[in-house]
Amino acid sequence: SQVSFEEESQNPPAVGHWKPLLPSRGNKEEPESGCQDAGGVLVEPHSMEQLNVSRLRSSSVEIREKGSEFLRDELHKAQKELKLKDKECERLSKVREQLEQELEELTASLFEEAHKMVREANTKQAAAEKQLREARGKIDMLQAEVTALKTLVITSTPSSPNRELHPQLQSPSKAGFRKGHGRNKSTSSAMVSAASQNVAPEPVSRECKEVDSILFAEFQAWKESPTLDKSCSFLDRIYREDVGPCLDFTKQELSELVRVAVEQNTLTIEPVASQTVPVGKVAAEECGGPKKCALSGLSRTCKHRIMLGDSGNYYYISPSCRARITAVCNFFTYIRYIQQGLVRQDVELMYWEVTRLRREMSLAKLGFYPSEM
Repeated sequence: SQVSFEEESQNPPAVGHWKPLLPSRGNKEEPESGCQDAGGVLVEPHSMEQLNVSRLRSSSVEIREKGSEFLRDELHKAQKELKLKDKECERLSKVREQLEQELEELTASLFEEAHKMVREANTKQAAAEKQLREARGKIDMLQAEVTALKTLVITSTPSSPNRELHPQLQSPSKAGFRKGHGRNKSTSSAMVSAASQNVAPEPVSRECKEVDSILFAEFQAWKESPTLDKSCSFLDRIYREDVGPCLDFTKQELSELVRVAVEQNTLTIEPVASQTVPVGKVAAEECGGPKKCALSGLSRTCKHRIMLGDSGNYYYISPSCRARITAVCNFFTYIRYIQQGLVRQDVELMYWEVTRLRREMSLAKLGFYPSEM
């Protein structure tokens, strides 16, 4: 057997070959019914076809499996990329939402800051306007005080005022000893010469004055609770008898505005020696001029002009009208001092001072005024 194996190994087996199933064009012989395989065994053609088909099927299955595996790999890769894209989109969406929220907060903070600045500006403007009104009120008060002081010292020199004639300049302790009114010269005495002003008037006996019980009782009732409300009997009488007639000018509408400004302490009087013609909303003929009084409508030399509140319109007034307005302003200034507790005198002395101021209003209404006006 070993010899035969060696012989077989030396003699290679014949290699089988496929024969065509159909005869070629040059050969008309019948095809053989079989073929030999590698070992020389005959194989049927039908079996060979099945073998080839099975081989093709196995190849196609293998190709299909490899294609499926490749497609699965590609699908996994696409899914991974899609997940990454989704995460990126989600991150960008969060960033956009955060930016929108920050933008809304920034816009809200800017609007709030702008509103805050506007409120602060309005508050500062209101405070400034209030300070301006207070300053103008103080200026008006000081002007009225200066006018009142001029009236008080009209019978004495500036260097040595006569305190006996002006109890307002005395201390409360000294003023208490005087039961009468020390002033014994009317406002018309201002028209005398400067030399006669230095001469001390002769004292008038106390019996020349008598307190009216009704007027004094009304003043005492008002003094218990001082007020500027004209509904009380004391001020109501003065309005009817003194203030109303004194501020009753030819121009009724302007007269009413002047009365309101005097009551509210918003009237300003200033000299017009070197002033230009006023320019405002009111016509020139209504404002008057250096040669025409706006209150009386008469041709007079106007040395002063008035402004009502913050209107910015100036009205030229004659010396007589200025004296009447000043007399009323002096009265209101004095009763305001009493209301504020600045006058520390006996009730009777205050009553006589009020009576003197009422007398000045009556004289001014009749046309008497100092020459320096």
